[in-house]
Amino acid sequence: MITGGGDTTMVALTWTLSFLLNNRQWLRKAQEELDIHVGRERLVNESDLGKLECLQAIVKETLRLHPPVLLYPRLCHEDITVSGYHVPRGSWIFMNIWKIQTDPRVWSDPLEFKPQRFLTSHKDFDVGGDQCFELIPFGFGRRVCPGMYFGLQMVHLTLASFLQAFDVSTPSNAIVDMTEDAGLTNTKTTPLEVVIKPRLSSKIYE
Repeated sequence: MITGGGDTTMVALTWTLSFLLNNRQWLRKAQEELDIHVGRERLVNESDLGKLECLQAIVKETLRLHPPVLLYPRLCHEDITVSGYHVPRGSWIFMNIWKIQTDPRVWSDPLEFKPQRFLTSHKDFDVGGDQCFELIPFGFGRRVCPGMYFGLQMVHLTLASFLQAFDVSTPSNAIVDMTEDAGLTNTKTTPLEVVIKPRLSSKIYE
């Protein structure tokens, strides 16, 4: 549970910040949203998260393009037919989440980072796996991640706190390498290096 909850949260935050650093207009939009709904005289808290639609869209788009876990195994308890293929009882089926979430029949420009899709055409898409099977970063059905809502809350609050408190950039304003590394979780090949500076009054950090 510690590995599943801690590592995946770190991976989600790393990819989200990487996308924002390569798409600075969305970084600015997220900070502007925080300034409007929270301000700079206090720190963001959990009760503010529901107002941060832009930040939530950014996280959804990150989970769509870089889900922390790529393959979900399922064991067949009976013979089934999937897309015309016979799958015998006892077989393991590995679902490729990334392929599902970048299907061009569902997503326009499927490989591009476009959080605006979750503010417009896909605004009602949920990551819970109950209704929108095109977006299932936490799995779905009886084996959906039991820590899904807590994980989302942690990612949203940590990201919001970081973006509110600091201006962030890369060394020499370099483009972030988005190469993935194979493993139990979908990590970056290279570490994310950032440069930060405070954007709030010094008394807020006390």
